[in-house]
Amino acid sequence: MATIYCTATSLDGFIADDEESLSWLFATPGHDKDPQGHYGDGETLDFDQFIPTVGAVVCGANTYAWVHRELTQGGQAFAWPYEQPSWIVTHRDLDLPKGVTSFAGDVRELHAAATEAADGKDVWIVGGGDLAGQFADAGLLDRVWIHQTPVTLGAGAPLLPRRLRLQRVRVERDG
Repeated sequence: MATIYCTATSLDGFIADDEESLSWLFATPGHDKDPQGHYGDGETLDFDQFIPTVGAVVCGANTYAWVHRELTQGGQAFAWPYEQPSWIVTHRDLDLPKGVTSFAGDVRELHAAATEAADGKDVWIVGGGDLAGQFADAGLLDRVWIHQTPVTLGAGAPLLPRRLRLQRVRVERDG
């Protein structure tokens, strides 16, 4: 079991643009896989392999707001995209779907609840960077998994808006 901040970032270190949007990420052309699910260099960085290892999801309010906007753009009813027990860290009063809980407080308390709910699986810090930083400050962030995307944004929400000393464990090419 690990607590993982898994996210994508632009080359210049932003996870959302200056309009708090992730549209830039999904507008980035993807890379085709071969039939075995490998990318161009034979390595795999498959999100579909990551998500089954996740037992609980923790998300910041801005990321939640973006997901909500994106998934209801065409007038569809909102459905939270994850089956795992989920928390939105916020001081706002949000109308949350079933299975998603609001949390305001010390991330140590949230970590204990999410770890218990994860039942031996990983806790995924979806976003944002400040939230992941709070877990790191408390000594509760085990891994940072960054997908660096060949886009520059020039401004926006930073990957991690604080100074942290991290250790590179592995670098893989995705596409």
